[in-house]
Amino acid sequence: MNPLLSKLQPYPFERLKKLFAGVTPNPALRPISLGIGEPKHATPALVIEALHASALAQPSGLAGYPATAGEPSLRQACADWAQRRYGLDLNPATQVLPVNGSREALFAFAQTVIDPTRPGVQGQPGPVVVCPNPFYQIYEGAALLAGATPHFAPSDPARNFAVDWDTVPDSVWANTQLLFVCSPGNPTGAVMPLDEWRKLFELSDRHGFIIASDECYSEIYFRDEAPLGGLEAAAQLGRSDFKNLVMFTSLSKRSNVPGMRSGFVAGDAALIKAFLLYRTYHGSAMSPVVQAASAAAWNDEAHVVDNRTQYRTKFAQVTPVLASVLDVRLPDAGFYLWAAVPDRWTTPSLSADEHFAQALLAQYNVTVLPGSYLAREAQGLNPGAGRIRMALVADTDECLEAAHRLVAFVNGQPR
Repeated sequence: MNPLLSKLQPYPFERLKKLFAGVTPNPALRPISLGIGEPKHATPALVIEALHASALAQPSGLAGYPATAGEPSLRQACADWAQRRYGLDLNPATQVLPVNGSREALFAFAQTVIDPTRPGVQGQPGPVVVCPNPFYQIYEGAALLAGATPHFAPSDPARNFAVDWDTVPDSVWANTQLLFVCSPGNPTGAVMPLDEWRKLFELSDRHGFIIASDECYSEIYFRDEAPLGGLEAAAQLGRSDFKNLVMFTSLSKRSNVPGMRSGFVAGDAALIKAFLLYRTYHGSAMSPVVQAASAAAWNDEAHVVDNRTQYRTKFAQVTPVLASVLDVRLPDAGFYLWAAVPDRWTTPSLSADEHFAQALLAQYNVTVLPGSYLAREAQGLNPGAGRIRMALVADTDECLEAAHRLVAFVNGQPR
């Protein structure tokens, strides 16, 4: 077996299952899960129609192997969307590559660009991958299985848990080969401004590392202005070649099709070429039927506006209810609430966020995810400890019911 597998930590939902072992949820209440960030809004009709039409019109297409690079029509649809959304002029043949969802691509990209044989300098053991903290656990696993050491950059609670890049030592940057950026962030919803991108580009130029920009929540936002994307920031700063920069996006959240496993990467043509080579051997081609439906989704914006409106309406109703008893506020973007829980839930064996989640399930049959499961202890602190992540992915009525149960729970009303 690959010895690096032993370095992987249990996934957050494995830890949640263990935490809930032996807990009997209140049978008088129907279960409501705010734990998993799985979109529940309806899949757009145009996507379903495109799936059906492609399968019926091109049955022979399923008899052959699809190209790893994807059909030109899909790459063009992705490039057209990037032009409309960010004002980018991407070459669909060299700067765009369809992928089977951003999760798969983020992991595979690290295997492509990390050189585990490069020796460390300035006292570091070898290649480093810098990640935000709290973070999406794929970043850590991708780094470990590529033979690199993850470095968790601290976040600033006073700035909605935005990453404090200035605290990363120069000795770490000198050994960094890959930086994972998530904007809008999971779980905090924080969006990186242009000045922050400028800082990261300058660090990349100085030390030569690659930036992987995870932007899968970019189309669910609550400000009037859409979140700034990594390639968009580069273009605004005169970096139109996108040197050492690749963005990752997905249809899962944007179009409510997580089961399609469809997204694309775009950016530095040299990196896209290398990533395509890796994926050719990795066996990552997308089904022609899924490609047709994906192109239809990228070419339509009306369903995205409707989806965003649903989230805005939902968050406008749910957030004030929860804010009456928890330290929580409307995020910049995404579909999570990142709430602090009162310290009184701390026990000798469980952190406050773990005990809160466990007791909430038992008393009110609502599932939330402990924040400490989405972070790592670094510099003596786990930035997720004492917080919970709530995914407002169900319909508004169900999320409101969960919110009112949470209020009753925090106020000590028994069930």
